[in-house]
Amino acid sequence: MPDPIKKNARKKNVSYAKWGYIFLLPFFITYIIFSFIPLVTTIYNSFFENYMSGLKQIGPNFIGLDNYKAILGSDLLKFTQNTLILWIIGFVPQIIISLLLAVWFTSTRLRLKYTGFFKTIIYMPNLIMAASFAMLFFALFSDSGPINNLLISMGILGKPFRFLASIWGTRGLVGFMNFMMWFGNTTILLMAAIMGVDTALFEAAEIDGAKSLQVFTKITIPTIKPILVYVLITSMIGGIQMFDVPQILTNGRGTPDRTSMTLIMFLNNHLFSKNYGMGGALSVLLFIITAILSLLVFKSITTKSDKDGR
Repeated sequence: MPDPIKKNARKKNVSYAKWGYIFLLPFFITYIIFSFIPLVTTIYNSFFENYMSGLKQIGPNFIGLDNYKAILGSDLLKFTQNTLILWIIGFVPQIIISLLLAVWFTSTRLRLKYTGFFKTIIYMPNLIMAASFAMLFFALFSDSGPINNLLISMGILGKPFRFLASIWGTRGLVGFMNFMMWFGNTTILLMAAIMGVDTALFEAAEIDGAKSLQVFTKITIPTIKPILVYVLITSMIGGIQMFDVPQILTNGRGTPDRTSMTLIMFLNNHLFSKNYGMGGALSVLLFIITAILSLLVFKSITTKSDKDGR
């Protein structure tokens, strides 16, 4: 005769594992529809000739790797170099300023007041649309804009400087805008990382007479390295995907002489002309470049961290 106590126990032992899968289902459905299927479709289209010639549709005709050969035979290397230069110009001051601000705002020695107000102020540019930011800088730094008028009235310049006709003037503006838009977000991330460090480490270093620079290089940087890796990789991916600021600032032409033409601007030109085969091939190449660079950065930093740990 079955034991009624064990029978009731089996009834009460309800498995909730299925609910976990049910809650995960919306994510996987969204990912498959909006990410996985477009990715597979892009790879598939990259092997076809498919574009508009006037009002006539050419293709889709299977051409194998011809789209990839055409992309690699174009100015892809030049646009890749442009993209990396624009990213470096914006990222280097961004990470330096963000680290300094994060350390100052979280320092127990300085105990700065009104940090909440300052954090709000530095984060505000991140809330402004990049298109609005680019239009603002286009007006400020135009040949007859306020910046040139101010520099001439101060006697620094004798005639207007054509920022948008200068290679490094245009690149500098793009880098400065990217710095302004993202350094607040990076500062908040680094502050969260530093605040997660055990305060006993800083107190022990202070008792031992360590200077601020020693605390920063020996304690702060090594302990927040995972967040630094995250910031570096996400910023690099964002840099490769840079589009809106240089697109609006140069009216989509990458002037002067396409020295500010980024990879995504190059991709947009193919999509605008409805050359979906070439656009698909370039998208696949961008995906491969992004994956390789991210893996290299991650492996180099984590490998160095492991060696230091030993």
